[in-house]
Amino acid sequence: MRRRVLLATISAVAVAVILLGVPLGLFTARYVVASEEQRISDRANTFSATVDRVVENEERPTDEQLEHAAQGRSGDLPARVTVSLPDGEQLMYGEVLDPPTIVKATEAGDSRAWVSLEVSAWSVYVKAAQIVALVVVAGVVAIGAGVAMAVWQANRLSAPLVYLAASAEQLGSGQVRPSLEPSGVEEIDLVAAELARSADRLAGRLAAERQFTQDASHQLRTPLTALTMRLEEIMMTSDDDGVVEEARVSLEQVERLVTVVDDLLATSRRSTGGTTEAVVLLDVVRQQHEEWADTFAQAKRALVVDVAAEHRVLATPGALAQVIATLLENSLKYGDGTTTVRSKPSGPKGAVALEVTDEGPGVQDDIAPRIFDRGASSGGSTGLGLALARDLVAADGGRLELAQRRPPVFRIFLVGVPRTLDPSIVLPPGTTISSRGRRRGWLHHDERA
Repeated sequence: MRRRVLLATISAVAVAVILLGVPLGLFTARYVVASEEQRISDRANTFSATVDRVVENEERPTDEQLEHAAQGRSGDLPARVTVSLPDGEQLMYGEVLDPPTIVKATEAGDSRAWVSLEVSAWSVYVKAAQIVALVVVAGVVAIGAGVAMAVWQANRLSAPLVYLAASAEQLGSGQVRPSLEPSGVEEIDLVAAELARSADRLAGRLAAERQFTQDASHQLRTPLTALTMRLEEIMMTSDDDGVVEEARVSLEQVERLVTVVDDLLATSRRSTGGTTEAVVLLDVVRQQHEEWADTFAQAKRALVVDVAAEHRVLATPGALAQVIATLLENSLKYGDGTTTVRSKPSGPKGAVALEVTDEGPGVQDDIAPRIFDRGASSGGSTGLGLALARDLVAADGGRLELAQRRPPVFRIFLVGVPRTLDPSIVLPPGTTISSRGRRRGWLHHDERA
């Protein structure tokens, strides 16, 4: 759209300048030529009257008079003067001119003398060309002003549409309250208002579903937890092997039911849409560094951050922070030496790889293939941290893997921010969208609503 507005506006201005400028230039050139011819004719008539008076006094024109006639007044072109006296004598003053020339001859009253002024036509044409050049310059300035106006108008119309598309993309990615300032273009503001209302309705529906999910999770987990504790207590206090065996089987069924509930809740969260947004990776890592720096210092270990400030990814900030915290906790518990968090580009589409590594002994060979499985652990922990971290990264479209066993390198592959969400692309520097301009009363009513 921006290119079309530019081409349409520039074409209209160019056509207008050509249709007006060409006739104006031709008319101005002819006017200059006619004006110079008239000035030459006036000079010839004036000098003819002087020659008539001189001849009636039985004298002849002096050289000063001939020179004054040839030079003319200020702004006149130099001329070659020829005077034919009644006795046949000819007086000439001025250089011989090459053709083409403009000649004006007139009879000097009743004295039967003739006066002729000859001017180079090229000098007249140069004057006309100068005026035409001024017209051309004015046309170029007018086209330049039209281009500037076209750029401003194109930005004013296209930038709100780009922002509207970005807001719709945010809405589709799960951010149900996209922000869009009024653009001043009535039709675009109507679409933005309807998009905001749709976002509000979708937000209400998602809030209701999430509330139901939370309620279901609470209502199911509480009795299941109590039942698990009761079965464990029976297993520990009962002396009857049959009762212990039944309690063990029942406990396995309860744990299986807990797993089913967790899977159903995870599926429900994925079906309601993600909460990813454009995140500056360094901000999330720096926040985790502030939380873990003292803990690493107490353990006499260093925590180093090497993340580029320009790396921006699509992720859920809270989930990404939890994943980094899990990896840092594992490094603190099982690793040794300096723990380093670094980022680097991954692939041609702006993807970013975030690595967490230390100088410890690494991951054991027997546990490495199933390190992300639930319950897999070599240190007596629950084995759920890495499994949950992998699920959180996968929910945002990324991937968590063990890139190297010794020394351990955990690598998080994150989706890069697409160009359609890059502010320097969607809105070029210097472009602003204001809410100036009149709108109809019903549009104001919609905005207040």
